[in-house]
Amino acid sequence: MAPLLSNLETFAMKESKPDAIRNVAVLSYGGSGKTTLIEALLCVSGNLPQMGSVAAGTAAMDFEPEEHHRKHSLQTSLCQIAWNEASLNLLDNPGTSGFQAEARQAAHVADAALWVFNAGVGVKTEMEKLWEYAATRSLPSLLFISALEKEGTSWEKVVDEIEKTLEIETVPLSIPIGQGVSLEGVVDLVNGEAFRYAADGTGKRQKIEIPAALSGAVEAARKKLMEGVAEADDQLLEKYLGEGVLTAAEILKGLKAGVASRKLFPVLCGSGAKNIGATELLNTIVSALPSPVEAAKACPIQALKGDGKEPVALPVDGAAPFAAYVFKTLIDPFMGRLNYIRVYAGSLAADAGFLNATRSTKEKAGRLFHGIGKKYTPVEKAVAGDIVAIAKLKDTQTGDTLTGEHNTAFHIPKPPLTRPLMSFALDPKSKADIEKVSVGLHKLVEEDPSLVFVRNAETHEMILSAMGQLHVDVAFEKLKRKYGIEVNVHTPKVPYKETIRKTTSAQGKYKRQTGGHGQYGDAWLKLEPLKHGGGFEFVNAIVGGAIPRNFIPAVEKGVVEAMHEGFLGGFPVVDIRVTLYDGSYHDVDSSEMSFKVAASMGFKKAMEQASPVLLEPIMTVEVSTPDECMGAVIGDLNCRRGRIQDTLPKAHGTVIKAAVPLAEMLKYAPVLNSLTGGRGTYSMDFSTHEEVPRELVAKVLEEHNKTTKDTPAH
Repeated sequence: MAPLLSNLETFAMKESKPDAIRNVAVLSYGGSGKTTLIEALLCVSGNLPQMGSVAAGTAAMDFEPEEHHRKHSLQTSLCQIAWNEASLNLLDNPGTSGFQAEARQAAHVADAALWVFNAGVGVKTEMEKLWEYAATRSLPSLLFISALEKEGTSWEKVVDEIEKTLEIETVPLSIPIGQGVSLEGVVDLVNGEAFRYAADGTGKRQKIEIPAALSGAVEAARKKLMEGVAEADDQLLEKYLGEGVLTAAEILKGLKAGVASRKLFPVLCGSGAKNIGATELLNTIVSALPSPVEAAKACPIQALKGDGKEPVALPVDGAAPFAAYVFKTLIDPFMGRLNYIRVYAGSLAADAGFLNATRSTKEKAGRLFHGIGKKYTPVEKAVAGDIVAIAKLKDTQTGDTLTGEHNTAFHIPKPPLTRPLMSFALDPKSKADIEKVSVGLHKLVEEDPSLVFVRNAETHEMILSAMGQLHVDVAFEKLKRKYGIEVNVHTPKVPYKETIRKTTSAQGKYKRQTGGHGQYGDAWLKLEPLKHGGGFEFVNAIVGGAIPRNFIPAVEKGVVEAMHEGFLGGFPVVDIRVTLYDGSYHDVDSSEMSFKVAASMGFKKAMEQASPVLLEPIMTVEVSTPDECMGAVIGDLNCRRGRIQDTLPKAHGTVIKAAVPLAEMLKYAPVLNSLTGGRGTYSMDFSTHEEVPRELVAKVLEEHNKTTKDTPAH
């Protein structure tokens, strides 16, 4: 394991107090500069001697090889910093849309959010879903505009874009000194002080006089700040209207109240890469964002009893019964499985026993850790409000609720996660790796619950479903790196079915003579179509002992097995009634096996004559799209044989509901991205089966036969 950080160790050995903790999810789009900004915070706080680099693969928070390769965060990393007597738990999250389930889990356990904006990019639509989710959780938010060292950037333009796009009112807490490559510091508007930052990236700053050229801008910005905080507090408003000015302490009081109620959205600025503005940001996190105690007062933490109906209050109190939620699982090559938990109530000591309430199993804590990226420092105890990592739990997974051993059973609700949009069938390149693939993928799903791995019983394929192409590519890279397994990937087969359209009858007769006893079975079957969803019915209409009663179950078994492979393409047969109405037997040669074979022969013969048809799965699809893209999206769905069922207005767009064949949706995600500029999202659920149009049947069967021939058997 990498060496522990000495400064972190000093911090970690101190037991955090709930009112001194700040749990903050760092959120935004990919490329916003979140990880670089955290590097600056680590450097300023003394946890790093110098900043690492995302581009060079030396950033503390991006430590997986896949992150080094792509220069992007791909999972949530834990960063714990001591600052001004406070303990900051920062959760650095990926911004790429395919990995936002990680960010959502982090936002679920955080008490506040820090939103980072790249001044050269502004606001990107891929953060809209995260912003909406944070709003549903009423997360107090702090905004930081970074990358102001880039040429052509404008702090004012980004603020205007943020207010317009997110439909919020912001208040400035700092403004930049200099622009582009001339950026050299910031003005702290709360205290009315200016600071020049060292050019070496250490984050050291020197107090200077406010530049004369900025005096007008500073005065206007301070006025906007004081007006904003005054409106959040009646007493402050009365004083401001009377005196026209507020002290720094009064500004911070009003700021904290306004942030907690989401009436105020403070904006700071600087440069993560040049380490400018980090000190002001750390100070604001401590002074303006709520502790777990304050967050619980504003929005009480509710668990649910076993039936999911009765709420249970979780007090942020170290003396209360222990309760925690697992929001991430990481399988570390040195430390084994690590579970990241948010403690909501009570406390947990190292090596203490507790209950996994989700799985009704007992666990033992083992060692507890605080961490910065992949560097961990042991702690003796985790208190209410804290976030820690626990090593080597046996049965605990992401989304589980942990309680004291004698607590009443309850669970902490999970965040709603978007279901995977793209599915891929896979085959190991080596047949010897079939079971290893399953084991490896199940471990990847432990780390990332937004991946879904199943074995499709109908198509006999191993299917991995993910949020997009990048998401699945990273999964396969990890599969190769961690478990030494390579796979071939192809589009999954569509689980077609077959049924019949008319009633028909046929005889199945199996007669075989060998040296000893022969085989004889004779069964007459009538096949009738059932209504959609009718499934399968077997009717025994034998009278007069034409077939002995003990052979009837063998006939039904033969029919059921024959239904696994229909006449047209070998697809399962559904919605059919089979009546056994006549037959004959031989006293010596008849057996269960002979009647089972006879029934299978009779079913296949009757099926061929009963006007068999091909059925395809129809999905209920919901597409969320910006209004300006709605026409293109509807046109594309129509081209996919979709039937538009409804359009519903929503904030910033429209939801289109449609019924679309699954065969037309297998590669829809990249098309929707192209049509909507990455702003569209969709979900789909199975609805029903419908008959494949006659003009498409031959094409479907041809493609099926080809893929069946090309796909290795399992």
